[in-house]
Amino acid sequence: MTFSDIFTKDFLNQAGGGPTISETAIVLSLSIILGMFIFFVYKRTYQGVMYSKTFNVSLVALSMVSATIILAVTSNIILSLGMVGALSIVRFRTAIKDPIDIVYMFWAISVGIISGAGLWLLGIVSSLLLGMVLYAFSKLHVKNEPYLLIVNYNLPEAEALVMEILKANGGAYKIKSKIKTPADFELTVEIKLKPEKTRIVNMMDEVEGVTGVAMVSYNGEFAA
Repeated sequence: MTFSDIFTKDFLNQAGGGPTISETAIVLSLSIILGMFIFFVYKRTYQGVMYSKTFNVSLVALSMVSATIILAVTSNIILSLGMVGALSIVRFRTAIKDPIDIVYMFWAISVGIISGAGLWLLGIVSSLLLGMVLYAFSKLHVKNEPYLLIVNYNLPEAEALVMEILKANGGAYKIKSKIKTPADFELTVEIKLKPEKTRIVNMMDEVEGVTGVAMVSYNGEFAA
């Protein structure tokens, strides 16, 4: 067969067959089962503040959609050429809040592709292994959690007392910014603490000249 034979009428007529009902049912059933497995792994390992059930449900739908597309592409060359052109113009602009969500999105897509291609054993084994790895990492606890400590004070000598408290009770720390306003000073410090040592906020609040103390969880991003 030559390249020009692909575009002949006889070849296109032969390439028009679709998957059977049983093949479609098996592929979609497997994609749903693996998608639900991803659903429960994501729900059990989620460590953020605002859990999004909508995003989690979309992972199941994403595996089904991917399986359907691959099933159509592998069974009909005409449809595959059309889908290549159609999918090339799709653009996704939804912001991903947590990098781990990207892993789950690619996992759901890969499950659909593997199911649609008929590599069912690969899909089951890889999903089980990946699920165990993600679950294991979700149970690992960081020794010192990163925080941003924001201290407001109106007496210059209060800064020295604040730094002494940090050295005596805190872990590693780094000054991120120091701002002077007409009313007071604002000192922002990146600090790593054990959760039980957050009481240093109360200690700093008792320092003379300190007008306010705030501590927030730090994800590694900071804009002065």
